[in-house]
Amino acid sequence: MFEIHPLRAFSDNYIWTLIKDNEVTVVDPGDAGPVKEFLIDKSLILKNILVTHHHFDHTGGIEDLSANFNCNVFGPAGNHINGITKTLVEGDQFEISNVTFRVLSTPGHTLDHLSFYTDNNQPLLFSGDTLFFGGCGRLFEGTPQQMFESLAKFSELPLDTQIFCGHEYTESNLNFAAEVEPHNTELNIKLEEVRKLRKKDKITLPSSIATELSVNPFMRCNESGVIKAAQEYSQTNVSQGEEVLGVIRDWKDNF
Repeated sequence: MFEIHPLRAFSDNYIWTLIKDNEVTVVDPGDAGPVKEFLIDKSLILKNILVTHHHFDHTGGIEDLSANFNCNVFGPAGNHINGITKTLVEGDQFEISNVTFRVLSTPGHTLDHLSFYTDNNQPLLFSGDTLFFGGCGRLFEGTPQQMFESLAKFSELPLDTQIFCGHEYTESNLNFAAEVEPHNTELNIKLEEVRKLRKKDKITLPSSIATELSVNPFMRCNESGVIKAAQEYSQTNVSQGEEVLGVIRDWKDNF
């Protein structure tokens, strides 16, 4: 299986590196610099780039890396991302270092958003900006319905699936989650753990599907406590999952 390392970029981005047999795959290289430094330091070869969506902080390093390394670039279909060499859509499968990945279309944050899943030995999910530890992406292009359906796909994955997302937003996400569900014991425990890690500037990832189903309000839109909180915040009788998600997304945007 892969050895996985995070590379920090900008203020809070993570570029994930997957290493197997001296070959490297990187996920969402918004900045080429940290990737090139890592490859030189470890004497590794870049073979593949995975792209979840078109935002520059996830794609800005593609052209530089492609110019310096003979690598495949997997990403969303369409001509809107320069450098993509292998376009992907929902249900596609591709192989990296003899490990098969499945493509999930997960719109909401953007319309082109993809996530990458493999269940080889240890199930792994690279969720980009759709699912964060304790949160979900802002709805820049998609709808609450689309985000709700995207997160529902994740909820069907094995509970021990490790989740590698694109940003270190965990502490702020869990602070908000505790506002939605103040009596969620597991959430409060996780929040204290995360606060201790962040005080030491340590990474809080990966998360897991089991954890998200327990603490992430955007994955818990059918839970009575989250529904009640959404109703109280919006002063409406919202009850459907996608409606609840829309309310708490608006709440989080203004939190």
